[in-house]
Amino acid sequence: MDDAGKVKTEDMQTERKLTEGNITGALLRFAAPMILGNMLQQAYSLTDTFIVGRFVGADALAAVGGTYTLTTFLYSVIIGLCMGSGALVSYYFGRGETDRMRSALRTAFVTIGAAAVVLNVLMLLLSLPVLTILRIPDEILPLTDDYFRIILTGMLPVFLYNFFAYMLRAKGNSVVPLGFLVVSTVMNIVLDILFVLPLGRGVNGAALATVLSQYVSGIGIMLYAFRKEPDMRIRPADLRPEAGEIREVLRMSGMSSVQQSVMNFGILMIQSLVNSFGTVIMAAFTVAVKIDTLAYMPAQEFGNAYSLFISQNFGAGKEKRISEGTKKAVLLSGGFCLAVSLAVVILAGPLMSLFVDASEMEIIREGVRYLRIEGSCYIGIGLLFLLYGYFRGINRPEISLLLTVISLGTRVALGYLLAPIPQIGVIGIWAAIPIGWGLADLAGFALMSHIRITQEEEYPV
Repeated sequence: MDDAGKVKTEDMQTERKLTEGNITGALLRFAAPMILGNMLQQAYSLTDTFIVGRFVGADALAAVGGTYTLTTFLYSVIIGLCMGSGALVSYYFGRGETDRMRSALRTAFVTIGAAAVVLNVLMLLLSLPVLTILRIPDEILPLTDDYFRIILTGMLPVFLYNFFAYMLRAKGNSVVPLGFLVVSTVMNIVLDILFVLPLGRGVNGAALATVLSQYVSGIGIMLYAFRKEPDMRIRPADLRPEAGEIREVLRMSGMSSVQQSVMNFGILMIQSLVNSFGTVIMAAFTVAVKIDTLAYMPAQEFGNAYSLFISQNFGAGKEKRISEGTKKAVLLSGGFCLAVSLAVVILAGPLMSLFVDASEMEIIREGVRYLRIEGSCYIGIGLLFLLYGYFRGINRPEISLLLTVISLGTRVALGYLLAPIPQIGVIGIWAAIPIGWGLADLAGFALMSHIRITQEEEYPV
């Protein structure tokens, strides 16, 4: 067999047609590498939090936490664009329209890459004013700004990794992106320990370790895609896409990006409110929200895998398989969320103590309160991730955006309304989050029951 034949055989082994075979097995096999991959991504920030919280101090921990939601918001713009483009590529892959799939992929690379560069430059110029708006306490503002500027230099590899990861997943390959994350995560842990402990670089060392690791995963997966996937090779001629192609990509990816951005902008507004309560609450929130995110993250990635399942089957016109897959996805995600809720509620104290020294009892106490309020309601966010994936998969991303507005609007409005009341205080911020999830779930299932999938929902020519 020649080299081209070998490459083709390898590609077929990693690509999965989600339009065939047992539904539960297909969903779980496809979702598992995505879940593991996202867990490894969360390990980036958890490693920083653990080492900084244990060996640098509370102010440094607050500085890291003060930029977490801002960084997540910025990355969400890029990740949302990649996610939406992945759904479009998955749709054409399901239909067997190879030329249109290639065109969409290459146009998306140019469009999203340009957006990443513009966003990166803009934030480097406006770093300090933005942190001031977020009400970062004066005593940690310089430290936070230094950390944030280093993290911003990782915007390009974040784009490269997420773009090629979503394109590979769109063709059913969720294994290769995981491999690159394994390498970069191990590298991040080793560099974190090296830069913070023996070299004494503090929070800046933690930021540098993260960025270097991001470059490994971003450049690595790009080189893999160029070598193994001819459809993903970007040529000079591809750098000048036609206006019609850009509109098609932006219609889908733009709406997904807005949805992700709105979601994280709401969280950013909550972060600003949390910051107003001082460094103790900031530090508690920093640790608790990362434990929180890690706990429900498998449900989030399962929702993303389910979305690509929907996209491929929608492209193939398999409405019955979509209906059956949706029922099974709800059972799988719901069961997982209930189990994790029980674990987090019971283990909230020990989990906080992993990241915060036992002497910082006030931080631990507030983090435990947050986790027990949030942790008892994970089924709400699990169902919401499935609803996001469903509407994105059937080419109705505007409904995903609507559900995000309902969820985040409720969270922000209730948080700002309740937090100033002395008898409620910061508990109002924590309680507003699951209330927002529940209202969005009710709206999403009501809309799902009234929207029938037809050929009129196809992507535009």
